[in-house]
Amino acid sequence: MTTSPTGAVAPGDAEPLLAVTNLVKHFPVTKGLLKRQIGAVQAVDGISFSVRKGETVGLVGESGCGKTTTGRLITRLLDPTGGSIVFEGRDITRMSQSGLRPIRRDMQMIFQDPYSSLNPRHTVGTIVGAPYRIQGIQTENGVKKAVQEILEMVGLNPEHYNRYPHEFSGGQRQRIGIARTLALKPKLIIADEPVSALDVSIQAQVVNLLEDLQRELDLTYVVIAHDLSVVRHISDRVAVMYLGKIVEFAERKSLYNAPMHPYTNALLSAVPVPDPAGRGGRERIRLTGDVPSPLNPPPACRFHTRCWKAKDRCKQQEPPLVELATGHYVACHFPENAPVDAVVAPEASPAPKEPADAVDGPAD
Repeated sequence: MTTSPTGAVAPGDAEPLLAVTNLVKHFPVTKGLLKRQIGAVQAVDGISFSVRKGETVGLVGESGCGKTTTGRLITRLLDPTGGSIVFEGRDITRMSQSGLRPIRRDMQMIFQDPYSSLNPRHTVGTIVGAPYRIQGIQTENGVKKAVQEILEMVGLNPEHYNRYPHEFSGGQRQRIGIARTLALKPKLIIADEPVSALDVSIQAQVVNLLEDLQRELDLTYVVIAHDLSVVRHISDRVAVMYLGKIVEFAERKSLYNAPMHPYTNALLSAVPVPDPAGRGGRERIRLTGDVPSPLNPPPACRFHTRCWKAKDRCKQQEPPLVELATGHYVACHFPENAPVDAVVAPEASPAPKEPADAVDGPAD
């Protein structure tokens, strides 16, 4: 199947399960008693990607780059400022909450913190069984039996039905959260940092559980993470975000073996390698300065303030997200590891940036 980050599908191909096009979320900044808007935090600023049925797409990047906001926009926990979200062929971008209710059965979210995402006053049975009551779904053998089956599926004892969250470890609490997500048998799961709050010894168990569930239940994942080793293990395709934009999007093997964007190279150079002999003389790339504020992001290429390859053109013209190799999209004027036959625009005589580029770029 041939897809592009914009969600476009070649004729004859199956439609993607999820297609996000030019998605924008700006949080207004107000001042004074009259709440006069003086600016906006550009948390997500025109990103596009698609997710095929049965695959896992990873969203990676530093804290504050807009990953979690993207996940909440997809599930419509936040209302987008612009762009479109199409799920199973239906545009849910402006759909009302009452219209979203039946769709939420097919689209669920795993939250980052297993401690705060579970109500401490409710038992495990009440927490995992809540989706049945909210959606008014009747089960064949009763809610209790259905909940116990799900608990067993995620590796918990069905007898834990009447226990409270404080009686479980962090890994067990995350399994409870996963069980709640699986109650309605969703088609798409947004996993927001599913293992970042867990002990390292438990992370692999939860990641393996997610993979097993995907095979058994034919699930589709969007995994949000900052740990590139976790994303490499679980994802089919990976999107790298920086300051509200996707700067690189590719198949897992292509991105990890030959990253083209300087930011992606810097992220991968920071991944620890346990065996010193296996580092292969890899140089650690240290980015100077902090991530700029999304309230006032740099013009043109947003990474140019920290990039060691930045030229004048990077400060004047925003690079479009273009395909430099099969299925490998990069937004950079001077990419690394690009194929010899890839068309990279020359540095000289940069074209003036048109006002419409910020809105109508291929996949900003």
